[in-house]
Amino acid sequence: MNTQVEIQQLCKQFGPFTAVDNISFKVTQGEVLGFLGPNGAGKSTTMKMITGFLTPTAGTALVDGFDIVQQPQEAKSRIGYLPEGAPAYPDMTPSDFLDFIAEVRGFKGEEKTRRVQETIEKVNLGSVAHQPIDTLSKGYKRRVGLAQAILHDPKVLILDEPTDGLDPNQKHEVRSLIRDMAKEKVIILSTHILEEVDAVCSRAIIIANGKLIADGAPNELEAKANNHQAIALSLSGGEAVAVRQSLLAVKGVRKLEILQESATGLSYQIFPTSGQSIIADISTLAREQHWSVTEMHVERGRLDDVFRQLTV
Repeated sequence: MNTQVEIQQLCKQFGPFTAVDNISFKVTQGEVLGFLGPNGAGKSTTMKMITGFLTPTAGTALVDGFDIVQQPQEAKSRIGYLPEGAPAYPDMTPSDFLDFIAEVRGFKGEEKTRRVQETIEKVNLGSVAHQPIDTLSKGYKRRVGLAQAILHDPKVLILDEPTDGLDPNQKHEVRSLIRDMAKEKVIILSTHILEEVDAVCSRAIIIANGKLIADGAPNELEAKANNHQAIALSLSGGEAVAVRQSLLAVKGVRKLEILQESATGLSYQIFPTSGQSIIADISTLAREQHWSVTEMHVERGRLDDVFRQLTV
């Protein structure tokens, strides 16, 4: 049976302030869910409740069928959690810290040694394995945090900003590791880096002011962008008024935005009616009018545009 995490009407209040407001969703093994939202939206608070770090005001989370409120030990044993800040004992080395985590998780002897060594190799900590954690860079500290989260090979991974502080090469390594683990696990990760959603996530949720406002595959969310299926068109010459009139007369064109009209060229963004595809008709028009086209492409929509539309 596939592992699932099911969030049921989760709420969290701090006094009169509602940080998380009646959120429900389900994530299944094989999915990598990107958890998106502006600062203060409730992402970290939700993750802390899923992992049992915070007690919900109302609602609950089921982890592999176990209720995080009613059966916390069973649920937590199935979770690997990387919180923000990647807390660790600063005077320990990564090797000592992971050895300690392995003991807490119940591993002993050769099994403990094997798991620690394999985890160090997975997250490329070998070069700093015997260096005090306090002396490590932010990126290496983040890797230590990721290592303790995956050491016991959990069924569920909850990762709060997993690539925060990493350089581009380290980000690539961590994203590859997440993709490799995805088939066997439920992975929920929060991020401010929207390119990360395209890189590793099969699905994304956007929350704002504690409420869930969008849920879908990245391409489904991109389709919500105002410029989805719009045409970007650039010409090296032409009479601006006549070009605009011709474009606006094309069936399915809703509006046109002028990007440039000068002696060096004309550029427009042409918007269709309700996501309709107009690229074929625009191409036909350009050929018939003998326009000198320097660029023409379809905008698929950008996740950061959708993010701003929904959260500002």
